[in-house]
Amino acid sequence: MSPLPQQPSRTTNPPRAVFVDEIPSKDSLGRNFAQESIFAFPPNRDTLGGTSYFIVRNESNILIDCPTLNQTNQDFLTAHGGVDWLFLTHRGAIGKTPEIQQIFDCKVLIQEQEAYLLPGLTVTTFSQEFTTDAEIQVIWTPGHSPGSSCLYYSQLGGILFSGRHLVPNQQGQAVLLRTAKTFHWPRQINSLRLLLERFTPETLQYICPGANIGFLRGKRFIAQAYQHLASVDLQVLLQISRQLL
Repeated sequence: MSPLPQQPSRTTNPPRAVFVDEIPSKDSLGRNFAQESIFAFPPNRDTLGGTSYFIVRNESNILIDCPTLNQTNQDFLTAHGGVDWLFLTHRGAIGKTPEIQQIFDCKVLIQEQEAYLLPGLTVTTFSQEFTTDAEIQVIWTPGHSPGSSCLYYSQLGGILFSGRHLVPNQQGQAVLLRTAKTFHWPRQINSLRLLLERFTPETLQYICPGANIGFLRGKRFIAQAYQHLASVDLQVLLQISRQLL
């Protein structure tokens, strides 16, 4: 009997530095910011193709949503000092949170309405906002899910890790996306309005979305973030939502 042909081995792509090709102005580049300090992982099947990010800092390393828990990603996280915080932007990004907490002994941060989905784990919850230090703030932006939240990082002119609250469309613009699983569309629209009131073009330069990354054509961020959000016609979205009720 002839031997069975060997199946080609699957290679796992490593995480990729998000801003390595970005050349920021001297005014917007923080002294402590290194271009290779924010990484994006390949889409994770466990989270329906969600993109996870990793912020490497002296203060604490923050993993945003769960990447695929394979050896490549685990070794990468370990080589960069491990995980201090695992922040979950919404319930669909939980993935293998229990395993990640066990491996890295990290704190898990999630909005209080979705903490029940992690029974038996030690979690840190918040209601409206949560600040880990002077550079990192988590903001509740309900709508996509009850506990949908974003993480704001003040470096590089302001970066918003938006989960599935804001995602790119086919033109690479940051938009709200209504799906069959959207929890509350009017609340999601209001969450965007509150972000516009909170930030300015000077304090919100980039969005790192947690889905639809393919529409960014190789990039892992949306530049001129505030201008993108300000161009969204919230009244039209509200009118559409009323028509669909």
